[in-house]
Amino acid sequence: MVKPAWVRGNVRIVASVLAEVERAGREAYGRDEEACGFLTGPADDELLVDRAVPLENLANKYHAIDPTQHPRTGREYFKINSLKFERSIEEGNRTNRPVKVFFHSHLDCGAYFSEEDAASMTMGEGNAPTYDLAYLVTAVDRGEVTAHRLFVWDSDARAFVEAPFQRMER
Repeated sequence: MVKPAWVRGNVRIVASVLAEVERAGREAYGRDEEACGFLTGPADDELLVDRAVPLENLANKYHAIDPTQHPRTGREYFKINSLKFERSIEEGNRTNRPVKVFFHSHLDCGAYFSEEDAASMTMGEGNAPTYDLAYLVTAVDRGEVTAHRLFVWDSDARAFVEAPFQRMER
């Protein structure tokens, strides 16, 4: 099966989409949690991303209900409703607006792809990602966005590596 172009990076992200990711990141910082969501674009332009869809980070809710089973908070990681996310992927494919990028923020620690991020996106160490996506990490330091970095799966290295992306004015 041929992988879509966006899994290799080089996506073009419309400036207003990055602005939405930044807004979500700043707002989530104010709630002391990571922002998360996904980016979509038209199927006939595989590298164009022109819409952001924020998702609710459920980590703080799970922690509040059962801190023993869920010891980490939304400040340390994101937890999404995976069924809703899978439905969004299916709907995007059906409507020719595929999900191309998953985004999340890091609070006060930089824009890098952590071991926790890798574990969330794969079925275990060294396994390929569950979905054919690129991954945008946004650093929010002291409430301000300081960086965006895009990561993709390198099947030879069996790891996530940084890839270029372009901010596109529109």
